[in-house]
Amino acid sequence: MPSTKHIKNKIKRQNVFIKEKQNEAREKLKDRMARKKEEKADPKLKEQRLATNVPATLESMREFDETVVEGEDEEVFNEEDTDEFAQYFQGVAPKILVTTSRRATSKTYEFAEEFVTIFPTARFIKRDSKHEIKDVVKLAKEADFTDLIVINEDRKKPGLTTIVCVVLTVGLISSMLLVSMIVVHLPDGPTCHFKLTSIKSGRDIHGHGRVTAHKPEVILNNFNTRLGHTIGRQLAAFFPQVPEFKGRQVATFHNQRDFIFFRRHRYIFKDGKRCDLQELGPRFTLKLQFLQKGTYDMKNGEYEWVHRPEMDTSRRRFFL
Repeated sequence: MPSTKHIKNKIKRQNVFIKEKQNEAREKLKDRMARKKEEKADPKLKEQRLATNVPATLESMREFDETVVEGEDEEVFNEEDTDEFAQYFQGVAPKILVTTSRRATSKTYEFAEEFVTIFPTARFIKRDSKHEIKDVVKLAKEADFTDLIVINEDRKKPGLTTIVCVVLTVGLISSMLLVSMIVVHLPDGPTCHFKLTSIKSGRDIHGHGRVTAHKPEVILNNFNTRLGHTIGRQLAAFFPQVPEFKGRQVATFHNQRDFIFFRRHRYIFKDGKRCDLQELGPRFTLKLQFLQKGTYDMKNGEYEWVHRPEMDTSRRRFFL
């Protein structure tokens, strides 16, 4: 498009600029329509165009990471056959205890009540004010729970969740108090800590469906590194590995740029060609803060991975 800087009159310069933009848009439209006509006559032209016209994204320009698991990595698969979660992929049903911080507010209990419905074998128990997290871990072990999820508050805002295995952190979004969690895998760990954001209750989702007691199918996307495999297996181990397809419910953990997006849907196939989805809720986003060996121990625990601010030096560097 030619420059309009030489036109001194501001109004005339604007009019010329608008006309040039309109002419440019018309030419682009003409080219698109001609290309569409050609590709309709010869579909191979469209395939060639899509194969060569691949946009550059942060994912495609990702920095090299030697821990990325490529294809059938026997070493990784052999480790997974004997790790802490192997038995849950071989038929053992998980048993999850969900609780809160001491003297929690009603908003935290509301979130915990909906959070428990995600996992078919989860149970919520109100926490006694005299029990520390280590006491809760001990009691959960004695009751044969496989995982512990503690939803904490920060200044009366649901803040940190400690799960013996996973930790989530939540904030204040859309007038809703959000939560953080620590997930601890029992009896011997690991413990994960996640920052939890973008929480939305199912009742706030337009056109949401009603949750049933059926065991859902589980989808894990883009957990590509060794650390990602560990986190993905930990999340998958929360669900019985015998989904009830009759319920048509799916729980999805989608990792993109180290943010794990959770969604839950019900699906229905129509005419064998189309699949409609209805979101059930809740929805939230997780970001891993640390992975600790063993059960929860902030003072003397051994950390396998910790997120630090100096690790965020590049937008093309991912860890999951």
